[in-house]
Amino acid sequence: MSTTAPAEAERTAGPKSVEQKGLAGVFARLKEGRKHGWGVFHMGSWPMMIGGMAMIISAFLPWVTLPWIEELTGEPFHLRGTDGPGVLTLAVGCLAFAGAFVPRRRLAIAHAAIPGLLVAGIVALQCWNIVVHSIQLDAWGGFLPGMGLVLAGGGAVFLLKASWTMYRSWPVQ
Repeated sequence: MSTTAPAEAERTAGPKSVEQKGLAGVFARLKEGRKHGWGVFHMGSWPMMIGGMAMIISAFLPWVTLPWIEELTGEPFHLRGTDGPGVLTLAVGCLAFAGAFVPRRRLAIAHAAIPGLLVAGIVALQCWNIVVHSIQLDAWGGFLPGMGLVLAGGGAVFLLKASWTMYRSWPVQ
């Protein structure tokens, strides 16, 4: 019996990437993930990161612009996302961004679909409010959608597309 037998067996068995912790574990998972092409991420990670960051950023941008106030005050008035439903958009945007790092299929789909549907509903409701107030005041162009509203809608589209893609074609391992 030699003392090199356990070391020989460990070397031939391959790396124990599952048991490694910390940064070494991340590198081992990345190395193992190259075999099937995903690493520590899944197929919806990048769209979920983009959609989540779009929602987070959109919460701080103007959602509705009132250009006719410029005649009274000298500058247009902007309603920011954080003045209303942008706070919820900020929260679910963080949830969607975090879901990009979840390798479980159902959980990743939920992290994309729920924020996507919720923010799509909020954006549709805000667009409806803009149209209704424009009709009531007979002031078409008096209420304009801001960049935050557009960015939130784009983030919702990214998340809904990512959830559908993950649902239809998750890789079988």
